[in-house]
Amino acid sequence: MRLRLNRLISPPDWARVYGEIAKEARKALETALQLDATALDGSAYASLGTLYYKVPGWPFGFGDDGKARQLLEKALAINPDGIDPNYFYADYWYEQGDYQQAAKYANKALQAAPRPQRPLADAERRKEIAALLQKIERKK
Repeated sequence: MRLRLNRLISPPDWARVYGEIAKEARKALETALQLDATALDGSAYASLGTLYYKVPGWPFGFGDDGKARQLLEKALAINPDGIDPNYFYADYWYEQGDYQQAAKYANKALQAAPRPQRPLADAERRKEIAALLQKIERKK
């Protein structure tokens, strides 16, 4: 399947395709926030914030580190001790080059209480946190 896609979409078009996917994700998350901003402990804020700092800024995309930070902080206001908002905020700080803040929030994410309904997700997230902490240590 991938080979077929490579033939259909030339390399310069990949950026356009990924940009369209990111825009669709942004729209879906904004709609979710309009319906219930606190659903799943504010996960839509964390996801949308992550999208804003992962997507490049203008002229290539809509990325915006300031907006990302605001959205991630809203997720933390709703769920200050949650594994996901703390992990994504840690990753945000890592991407910003503030490894002290990144370590602070990564360690806070590790302290999060397990979610009984999401043991597999928590286990995988803890692996991601451990990997992020290793990256942070290499930067210090």
